[in-house]
Amino acid sequence: MQTKTESFHKQIDKSPLPKENKKTNCEFADDIVRQIKKDFAERQQMRRPYELSWQLNMNFVMGNQYCAISPRGAIEQEDKYYFWQEKQVFNHIATIVDTRVSRLNRVRPQPVVRPFSDSEADVNTAKLSTKILSALSQKLCLSEAVSRATAWSEVCGTVFYKLSWDNVKGEAQLSVCSPFEIYPDSNVTPSLEECASLIHAKVYSSEEIKAIWGEEIKGETVKVFAIDGAQSIGGLGYNSVVPSIVQEAKHNQVLVIERYTKPTADLPCGKLEIVAGDKLLYSGELPYRLGEDGEYAYPFVRQVCMEQTGCFWGTSMVERVIPIQRAYNAVKNRKHEFLNRLAMGVLTVEDGSVDVDNLEEEGLSPGKILVYRQGSVKPSLMDGGNVPSDFKEEEEQLLKEFITVSGVSEFARNSTTPTQVTSGVALQLIAEQDDIRIFCSVDSLKNSVKRISRFLLRLYKQFVSGQKLMRFCDGQNSAEVFYFSGSDVNSDDIVFETENELSDSLATRRSMLFDLLNAGVLADSEGKLSSATKAKILSLMGFGNWEAAQDITQLHIARANRENVDIDHAEVLSVDDHAIHIEEHTRHIIGVDIDSADKINRDKLIAHIEEHKKRLSDVGFAG
Repeated sequence: MQTKTESFHKQIDKSPLPKENKKTNCEFADDIVRQIKKDFAERQQMRRPYELSWQLNMNFVMGNQYCAISPRGAIEQEDKYYFWQEKQVFNHIATIVDTRVSRLNRVRPQPVVRPFSDSEADVNTAKLSTKILSALSQKLCLSEAVSRATAWSEVCGTVFYKLSWDNVKGEAQLSVCSPFEIYPDSNVTPSLEECASLIHAKVYSSEEIKAIWGEEIKGETVKVFAIDGAQSIGGLGYNSVVPSIVQEAKHNQVLVIERYTKPTADLPCGKLEIVAGDKLLYSGELPYRLGEDGEYAYPFVRQVCMEQTGCFWGTSMVERVIPIQRAYNAVKNRKHEFLNRLAMGVLTVEDGSVDVDNLEEEGLSPGKILVYRQGSVKPSLMDGGNVPSDFKEEEEQLLKEFITVSGVSEFARNSTTPTQVTSGVALQLIAEQDDIRIFCSVDSLKNSVKRISRFLLRLYKQFVSGQKLMRFCDGQNSAEVFYFSGSDVNSDDIVFETENELSDSLATRRSMLFDLLNAGVLADSEGKLSSATKAKILSLMGFGNWEAAQDITQLHIARANRENVDIDHAEVLSVDDHAIHIEEHTRHIIGVDIDSADKINRDKLIAHIEEHKKRLSDVGFAG
């Protein structure tokens, strides 16, 4: 029989309410709905200043840079004072964001599970857990999700990942939640785990509500806006003027409010309440044991651009660069206005001496015959002078401030070396400095991937009871299909293969391998490279198995490991490397704790080893 938790998540984020949780007391349910909607409205008002800041950031990134937060609490456009004013946008913020996102997209740490102990069994299960994470990374498109999340965090400062379990498919699910969807109980809580409660608000169509929860709820028109292809609800009752943000009015939508309450002494399993419209869809315990030692926890992971001390929300680099962008636009536009006066000129005429309407319409076109009244002062152009040098100096100073504040040098943004810098060492130092300025974002990204990996393992440990089939690809044209169960996951201690993915590129790796080869470090005592070493070097250099065949030793080891798992179908072949098989089978017997149920398999494996020994002795005798 399914438990409440198993019944709850039949689909990601949206499951039919279990029958045992449906409210028979309508008045009691209505009280909960009113209380949750009131709580949600209060959190909306409390979070409003941060939401306005995110919308302003999005406008500046997308090129609408003549807007500001008004005293009325809305994003409003700034109009021209005069019709002739230049209000062009010279968008440096977009290039800064693009550069930072591109550099952060190079950070794709490979999670590795460390064994619980040094026993052979724990080492093997840690390797299995690492394969599970690698397979899930491909199945859940983790790299694409991190790219979408990074775009949100770089613009708004904060983004969230949400993990859930789909009971229909028997798989974990991963989604990216923009900051507009998350409402903490306090904006000054320093971390997600310290929040007493958390609200996730998202819109669904009425048809989705009917199909998922079986409830008929009337929809309404909701405005959503998008960034980098990801849509999020915006405004939620406020009227903001955000004309440059990609907006869409979606009809027949229902706002679903999920309120998560942290486990306490009175609520050891926490609480989850779901409200759509005026109906309570679910009220029960938290569905997932994602905390330490199997404790219930929020299914969210937070990623920030830069931590803001004493604040739940991270800060974005865009916020810091907006004042510089405003000043730069002003200087460039005033400079262009000055140049327009010099190019077009300002004509002075005596009153009544010329046809002013004709001059206003046609101007002083080349070859124009200008007729003026006899005896009057001849029309002339005013002396506009020269463009003041202050414009150029201020423009250059603002460009330097862009680099100082954003940390994105012209070397990274324009792919050009700074003037008067020709030394390779100096260029390397500039590249390292660029990396240092985004390490805060890199650390947050890596910590997010680590927590996501840990949560995924805990989900599969919680929900996978029987044998589950999964496919693993190593990226070198090699695939493996394996079985596992939740009990096989006994460690979620995650580390990464590399410490700095920004510097550990394919080019640097190849350069290091060539240095090791030239130094003779990888050769044996006779100065030669074994076949296994050659295959490993080619794999590390990104060429895969260039020799079109895997190393024979690795194939024998893989075959022996498969026989350890499925001894009933093991067979001793004449082509087996008996010494390798004996070693791998013996290691498996010694390293694994054998209980009473596995003694038969152990005896079969021992008999299998004896057959290998017999074949090996026969070969030696024949030799």
